[in-house]
Amino acid sequence: MVPDVLPCYLVCDVSLSMSGHIDEVNAGVREFRGVVHADRRPAAQVRLCVVVFAESPTVVRPLLPALDRAAVIRPRLEPGSDFGSAFTLVRTTIESDVEDLKAQRIPVRRPVLFFVSDGRATDQAWPAALARLTATTSCPEMIAFGVGAVDQTALDRIGTSRVFLGRDGVRLGVALASSVARTALRPEHV
Repeated sequence: MVPDVLPCYLVCDVSLSMSGHIDEVNAGVREFRGVVHADRRPAAQVRLCVVVFAESPTVVRPLLPALDRAAVIRPRLEPGSDFGSAFTLVRTTIESDVEDLKAQRIPVRRPVLFFVSDGRATDQAWPAALARLTATTSCPEMIAFGVGAVDQTALDRIGTSRVFLGRDGVRLGVALASSVARTALRPEHV
């Protein structure tokens, strides 16, 4: 029997306002991989995709087993944080990934989207792009992680499942690992 796959999407703001927090993000991804390595049983089912964005989004790591080495996230010297284009790219990426897994007859759990930002969007239309993402049949569980001087209202709109704040002493790797573990225990499929 083929084990269920849990697709996880780390969507990270790498704009100028986030430049002082990128080392923390990379440390969090390494910590998450360490947690996955420690428990190989669920590790086989967890796959990770990394999307970065500033003025435009890019997939820097396609959906691969979480045990595989992750790409190093680098800041961009761009002042914009276009949340809308990031949500649009993630929506099409999730839809494509879920279709590919289903075509391979691999059972797919509800995806997890872990959004890392200070919450300071520079585009005004991002709520509409977020609504389109959450209206899909493969709607991900939405978790936000705020770093720096956050816009709490924006992060609360994005993190409909949970919101973590770095200023509260929560480490990104721990928040990501606990969110994935919590989701892996539920029998939700898309």
